Amino acid sequence: MSISQTQIAQQVVESILAQKLAPGERLGEQELAELFGVSRTLVREALMQLQARGFVEVRTRKGWYVVEPSVEEARDAFSARRIIETGILRDAGRPLQSVVRKLRQHIAQEQQAIDDADAATRSFLLADFHVCLAECLGQRLLCDVLRDLTARTTLAASLYQSKHDAGQSCAEHAGIVAALEKGQLELARQRMLDHIGSVEAALGSSAPDASSSDRLRAALSPVGRPTLRRVG
Repeated sequence: MSISQTQIAQQVVESILAQKLAPGERLGEQELAELFGVSRTLVREALMQLQARGFVEVRTRKGWYVVEPSVEEARDAFSARRIIETGILRDAGRPLQSVVRKLRQHIAQEQQAIDDADAATRSFLLADFHVCLAECLGQRLLCDVLRDLTARTTLAASLYQSKHDAGQSCAEHAGIVAALEKGQLELARQRMLDHIGSVEAALGSSAPDASSSDRLRAALSPVGRPTLRRVG
């Protein structure tokens, strides 16, 4: 089965969201070509797509690497998320019953991954909650934007050794949904602001030394997540 450059790029972003690909990790063209069973040309096109989206960079005479966002870049991504996600909640329509039901299912999946100590699925689902929220509220054009922004803040969390607890994130998601269920949109917006702020505040002030280990094959294996929702 053939795979497109867009699918390769998507797999890289999902691996970032699952915190399986670390900032500064090398993405060898030949390794990726062998992994996906495609030509190096197709891999290069996928990497160029990811470069345009701000996820990879070329280092002179060294090749492609996952970006290592600066503190300022991380703050910018969190700021953009605050603007977009609170805006989505401000414009939420009614009725919200079906939205709440799907979001609660997502949170249940988050909690299950936490209970199972499944780090990759847990990280992916915690990040994907925000994309799920946009999708459930009918903001499909913003889903890709939010996925990229969330992946950027995930890279920052990996690089700056975030101390934000997964259980805390899951509970904060539940609080946002509880406010939505009661139709308290302003409270939901405030809880979203608090949530994004607490994730940002948990970042460390400096990055650790980059690892030299080669984890590419394991990192780019598909995330073993539950079937994701679609709004019917």
